[in-house]
Amino acid sequence: MRVPSNLSRAAPGFNMTPMIDVVFLLIIFFLVSSHLAQQEVQLELNLPEAGTGQPTGDDQVRRVVVNVLSELQAGGQIMVGGRLMRDAELTQLIDYEARKTAGQLEVRIRSDRKVPYRAVEPIMIACAKAGVWKVTFAVVGK
Repeated sequence: MRVPSNLSRAAPGFNMTPMIDVVFLLIIFFLVSSHLAQQEVQLELNLPEAGTGQPTGDDQVRRVVVNVLSELQAGGQIMVGGRLMRDAELTQLIDYEARKTAGQLEVRIRSDRKVPYRAVEPIMIACAKAGVWKVTFAVVGK
């Protein structure tokens, strides 16, 4: 009878391919999501001035940034996530995000200083319908 020899067998190893795939997917996800987050605040808007206000901290609250474009840029349209939205779509988005975060949602409104209130009013109504009471306005200090 022949005795099996362990010398001819290779050492057991780990297949690293799936782990490398997951790491690359995570890197791509975080690069894309950080790019979209920066795109929201880099949109060129002539923000209104305010004498008082509080700087926002980097807290862990889920935040939806709503940009209201001036009449010159897009006729007072609303943009969220780099996409133009109608009032009904915005209402659905805010309602969905509010339910997902269990009422811990903040809506930040960035609008041009020349935008009339009638362009901001649908955002306020959508927040009230969804039960979102933390609504902030982006301003520039004097």
